[in-house]
Amino acid sequence: MSLSHYLCPICRSALNSQASGFHCSNNHHFDRAKEGYVNLLPVQHKHSKDPGDNKAMVQARRAFLEQGYYQPLIDKLTGLYREYGDASLPVLDAGCGEGYYTHQHKTETNQVYGVDIAKNAIKIAAKRYKMCHFSVGTLSHLPFEDEHFGWLFSIYAPILEPEFTRVLRSGAYLLTVTPAEDHLFELKSMIYREPQKHDTGKSPIKELTLVHEEKLNYRMDFTNPDDVMNLLAMTPFAFKTSDSLFEQIKGLTEFNCQADFHIRLYQKEKK
Repeated sequence: MSLSHYLCPICRSALNSQASGFHCSNNHHFDRAKEGYVNLLPVQHKHSKDPGDNKAMVQARRAFLEQGYYQPLIDKLTGLYREYGDASLPVLDAGCGEGYYTHQHKTETNQVYGVDIAKNAIKIAAKRYKMCHFSVGTLSHLPFEDEHFGWLFSIYAPILEPEFTRVLRSGAYLLTVTPAEDHLFELKSMIYREPQKHDTGKSPIKELTLVHEEKLNYRMDFTNPDDVMNLLAMTPFAFKTSDSLFEQIKGLTEFNCQADFHIRLYQKEKK
């Protein structure tokens, strides 16, 4: 039995690790799933029966990312981690989805964790990336002890500064990726009569210190309509797309679209 660095989502006391799962001093027990993850999302923290991205969205995102369209983003993120991060300290992917970005940060010396509210996504992540630790949980009540992580990153997920700050060590870093003005604008132009560019003027981070900021913009060239369909399916745009437009996209032989990311790196004040 050993301390797991997880917190009980019910009473917020430390969870101890056993072969069968995790338990706290108040006898709350959480089984380790056969895929290797632990579900730390109690019913009272759910807002629906199956919260988070549905299975179709998870599968579409997985198929799209595996084609390498976001590889420049991955290279940028891992480069910043190598430049600023401490590979001896734990890493957290907050809102990790199916773990595609999570495992990119694994080294021989660090421990990497991923948490997401979508059980469908965590199942895939834990089954595929055995070298990382995955849990089902909510970002508003992260199931981790205080000041545990040296690096936390959030890619297209809710950014909750108080909770992120709580689990970061003194001097640790938070990296966020949000859509910049022109992200997927060509795709939006097919769906909306008057497509709006993303508003990037507001930052949800108020207390942490901004140490690095940049935009990453490049053109994605598609020759396979399945890739465009997967891109559409993994975005909220899919709910606004008509049947006729779906058919039009399926018939595309080529399509160009911008990837436009806003990357910010923050540091927690050193004690």
